[in-house]
Amino acid sequence: MSQPTFLVSRTDAIGDVVLTLPVAGWLKQQHPGCRVVLIGRAYTAAVATACPWVDEFLEYDEKLPSPSLAQLRSYGAAAIIHVFPNKRLARLARAAQIPVRIGTRNRLFHWLTCNRLVTLSRRHSPLHEAQLNLQLLAPLGYGAPLALPAVAEWVRLVPAVPLRPELRQLLAARQQGQFNVILHPRSRGSAREWGLAHFGQLARMLHAAGHRVFVSGTLAEGAELATANWFREYKKYLVADLTGQLGLPEFIAFIAAADGLVAGSTGPLHLAAALGRHALGLYPPIRPMHPGRWGPLGPHAEYLVFDRPDCQNCRTQPTDCTCIKAIEVAIVAAQVAKWRPL
Repeated sequence: MSQPTFLVSRTDAIGDVVLTLPVAGWLKQQHPGCRVVLIGRAYTAAVATACPWVDEFLEYDEKLPSPSLAQLRSYGAAAIIHVFPNKRLARLARAAQIPVRIGTRNRLFHWLTCNRLVTLSRRHSPLHEAQLNLQLLAPLGYGAPLALPAVAEWVRLVPAVPLRPELRQLLAARQQGQFNVILHPRSRGSAREWGLAHFGQLARMLHAAGHRVFVSGTLAEGAELATANWFREYKKYLVADLTGQLGLPEFIAFIAAADGLVAGSTGPLHLAAALGRHALGLYPPIRPMHPGRWGPLGPHAEYLVFDRPDCQNCRTQPTDCTCIKAIEVAIVAAQVAKWRPL
């Protein structure tokens, strides 16, 4: 008897996809030999390729008819789990006559397109995002929420491409007691930011402590740092500027070869945690963006958050969040100093 195929739809950002990996891990555990196909945006394909629980990636492109109805039907899927609500995919799955179509009750279009509806309120839930994603598997037999350490076991990535020799050599040049630390100061608007000045001071402090500092980001983010004269002020504390230099597959390989990464609640932070590296996240205490909901998951994942009971003012000033900026640079540097070689 052939094993079932499951489609898991998560058509948003890298960090969101990483925290959806436990869905694939649970399916693999419950149905050994099954095929798991992740549906996502093209730029997240490298995450699927690096995940041992995902067998195939199916690109979703809202500007093109991708995937097509014929593509979706060709999988002969037993079920599709709409982890991220997507009206077009929900309609397509219904047209493809996938037997089990799972979605949340709080989307009207799911009532018209899904035949298994799950009551799920993310905004006010005390559960982590990865735990909430697993709740959508209830129609397939998932029961009471698993404890977060158990869920974290399924957040796992393995680089799918080798690192270029010159980058390997660059990382290998560290001395005894040094760490190769990646700083990822920007978030493409997906998270509250600690601020360029804070990251610059952290680079200076880590350099003074003898560590080797790299900065990462997109090409556009690198241009922002250059425009803000950040590189001119802090480049002397960096081993290399990686902004815009690496595609996601090689960036994953670079993170895996480094010691750790410091960032806000961004995709690279979750990648580092899933790769088993030190991953230090910087968070505001505001719900639902606090670490209880979006903290990194991994054997060496950790976070810092300024303990302020009321930061409602920051809701109206997202680009100038005083809560996250209240995390002191010296405290972040001290946390990195506690890391152990991996």
